[in-house]
Amino acid sequence: MRLLDTLARRKLLVVTGKGGVGKTAVSAVLGRHLARAGRRVLVVEVDPRENLYQMFGLPPSGGEIIGAGHNLWIQNLKPRQVLDAVVRERLKLELLAKRVLASTIYQHFTEGAPGLNEIAILGHAWRLLSGHQKGAPPIDQIVLDAPATGHGVRLLAAPGLVTDVIHNGPFAEMGGELARLVADPERCGIVAVTLAEEMPVQEVLELREALLAQVRRVPEALVVNGLYPPAPAPGEAKDNPLVDLWRRRRGLNERELERLRAAWDGPRIELPQLPLDRGPALIANLQRCLEKGAEAWT
Repeated sequence: MRLLDTLARRKLLVVTGKGGVGKTAVSAVLGRHLARAGRRVLVVEVDPRENLYQMFGLPPSGGEIIGAGHNLWIQNLKPRQVLDAVVRERLKLELLAKRVLASTIYQHFTEGAPGLNEIAILGHAWRLLSGHQKGAPPIDQIVLDAPATGHGVRLLAAPGLVTDVIHNGPFAEMGGELARLVADPERCGIVAVTLAEEMPVQEVLELREALLAQVRRVPEALVVNGLYPPAPAPGEAKDNPLVDLWRRRRGLNERELERLRAAWDGPRIELPQLPLDRGPALIANLQRCLEKGAEAWT
């Protein structure tokens, strides 16, 4: 089975990597590809800067789920809103729910309980996929633009942590469901993103080891983003500072790609640096590059 077909079978795809490597662009590209392949897809970001909306040329929606094309929706998620929604759902009576949500105990609990924000993020995905969120569109698959590397590991490890410390109530139940979701490679997939530069490559290799140690999972695929095109050889172009810089950057890319070839034994997709601003044109062009780059992996 081809790599993108394999990823399309997962209910949840978690995209993670070092900050600044293009996770949001890759999440948007994956969402667009999967939607065009016939899946009903929601792409979720957690970053308050709401970069995802720029990728699709849409204005921010204040946390609402909005359409971004046929079979495709996007959302900027605020974890605290998810926790509050669970309380309202369980307590039924709005007056009682308001008292709980305003209480000091609840405030301290949501701010201090380990792993609770991460549970809220994953729990939101689980509730949508299970059809538990009223008014939401029918979703087949969620692409989660996860927090950067260390937070991404904590996100996937959080369900196990929560079930260890919270034994009763709705959050304990949710933690158990999410622990089973994350542990199931047929339902949850992980895509790592990096640049072919020294620090991002080191961090993505450490991410792989941390996921294996803490979650007993490794990414299904690695996306190497922002590659410079091959530079002209000496004599093929007039030497100038820009050509020299181009050669140095491509040389750095080549060294780090070789390092990844030696250390990463799973599928790897390479995406080019494109001279396009963040927006729909960038996503459309990167989608074609992603599909071409994934063809080699079965």
